[in-house]
Amino acid sequence: MAANVTKKVGLFKRLWNDVPEIVGSAAFAIVGLGLTITANILYIKKDGDNRPYKPFYTVYRHDDPRVSTLKTSCEETSSV
Repeated sequence: MAANVTKKVGLFKRLWNDVPEIVGSAAFAIVGLGLTITANILYIKKDGDNRPYKPFYTVYRHDDPRVSTLKTSCEETSSV
């Protein structure tokens, strides 16, 4: 089993010496993919598409379940 690990490390070292720009860019791509997935998960968890100020109007029915998650910051400051 230890021979398998040393073969993989040897392969990685050989790749790093032959084409370091490919190995480095692949590492950056993996890190970037992980950050993108994490950011999208946090965006969905925090309901990021539910902004109080949008460039368009959205009409909801009174029995729509999304009504309970609407942000009411503009209603609290409104004097009308």
